[in-house]
Amino acid sequence: MACSACGETITKAIKTVDAAANVQADPKTKLVNIQTQASEAAITDAITAAGYSVTCH
Repeated sequence: MACSACGETITKAIKTVDAAANVQADPKTKLVNIQTQASEAAITDAITAAGYSVTCH
């Protein structure tokens, strides 16, 4: 994630899986905080499909 547009793309990808998800993307730290009822696998797949890599903490 290089910029705020990247954060918006990731947020949109997550919202396709869970429209009620709370997503906070910070391009400065390159971290995305997600609160969702969807499975981790579904969220990871959506982010990967949007063209980004995922490292879970």
